Amino acid sequence: MEVEDLTVADQANLETPGVENTDEGFTSVLSKKSSKRKRKLEDGQMDTDGPVASKRPDFPPISGDRMLDGKEEFRKVPVPPHRYTPLKENWMKIFTPIVEHLLLQVRFNLKTRNVEIKTCKETKDIGALTKATDFVKAFILGFQVEDALALIRLDDLFLETFDVTDVKPLKGDHLSRAVGRIAGKGGKTKFTIENVTRTRIVLADTKVHILGSFQNIKMARTAICNLILGSPPSKVYGNIRAVASRAADRF
Repeated sequence: MEVEDLTVADQANLETPGVENTDEGFTSVLSKKSSKRKRKLEDGQMDTDGPVASKRPDFPPISGDRMLDGKEEFRKVPVPPHRYTPLKENWMKIFTPIVEHLLLQVRFNLKTRNVEIKTCKETKDIGALTKATDFVKAFILGFQVEDALALIRLDDLFLETFDVTDVKPLKGDHLSRAVGRIAGKGGKTKFTIENVTRTRIVLADTKVHILGSFQNIKMARTAICNLILGSPPSKVYGNIRAVASRAADRF
């Protein structure tokens, strides 16, 4: 077989992928990575010319009746015997916001001794049932109706309950003294913690119930735990005032 010899000019005219010819006769070889990058850049430039599709899907909001799909949700809150009389006296204050504002149905079942709350066709808000349940629970735990009503009006309020013996296993007179330290003389300590941390506190035997925002509940809980562990009230006051002032400066 005869092989034709190529001249230098003919070799220069030949183009191979990934090879660039220079004027001085030298050939600069491009790596595979750089050629891939060029292709990607070219493809990217081609893609940016057209309309860019948004990554997040856009769904319209669904109304409460469509979310429930015709089904009725039901919640019940048990009522202890010592709260029957307060519930009877304040029933209209509890009934009105649940029915008129949240558009729910509510009743007190005399046989099972439960407050029963149910959705209906008029219910628009999906979270209305949860708000109403928290509102009734707060009242049953011992909070005033006006304080518990904030759970319906505001979204960032929560309820927290813990036992004094969860912090420190106390018995007998030691347990009574710990509860007395939390309350203070005439409820002075409890009122001070409530005012500084902007929370509401209920002492029911050895149970402590706190109503407020997440950060405020944390401050009140820390103060109460320090009192249970034996810290003097003056030291606790100073600590919560310092924390509250820092939180106020931060916001």
